[in-house]
Amino acid sequence: MTAEILAATEHLVLRRMTNHDAAALAAYRSDPAQARYQSWETPYPLDSARALIAEMRNVRFAQPGVWLQIGIETSGRLIGDIAVRVDGDETRQATVGFTLAAEAQGHGYATEALRTVISLLFTEHDVHRICADCDTRNDRSVALLERIGMRREAHHHKSAWWKGEWTDEYVYAILAEEWPDKNHGVDPRPPADAGGRDH
Repeated sequence: MTAEILAATEHLVLRRMTNHDAAALAAYRSDPAQARYQSWETPYPLDSARALIAEMRNVRFAQPGVWLQIGIETSGRLIGDIAVRVDGDETRQATVGFTLAAEAQGHGYATEALRTVISLLFTEHDVHRICADCDTRNDRSVALLERIGMRREAHHHKSAWWKGEWTDEYVYAILAEEWPDKNHGVDPRPPADAGGRDH
């Protein structure tokens, strides 16, 4: 089966994950540094990776009320994912999240991937507002959200019970009218050799 490609950028292919991605997904989710501010525990089992991929199989991009994990691929390998959820009641609002393998960090991949997904939501799905939240200690995520132009709207003090402790969270958001480049890096019709693999 060929992975469904959602967009291609200068360095990345954003696509649906397939069974062949399970090992890579389990590997980067098993990294304690990547899992520290995420909902899962480590090690992350291969069976859980397979189950997540199966769960996402019939979820459409921007389908209201459900999360979709979008694979980030470069040079033929899965290096992370972008999570997207369009609100089930107010479909012009969406939430995004992201995870990138440690060895892929520092190259601008997360920035490129997140900008592309935000552009798709604004231009192709008429989304009005996109938000993201993160642990206030997660300096890399804070820097990324601010780098792409999202505005910090709130600081919730000890608002989330996370892995055995109350934690602070920042809430970031951006409106469609504030997005500086709605087509940033996006080619919604990638060439046939843009990186999708036969699985």
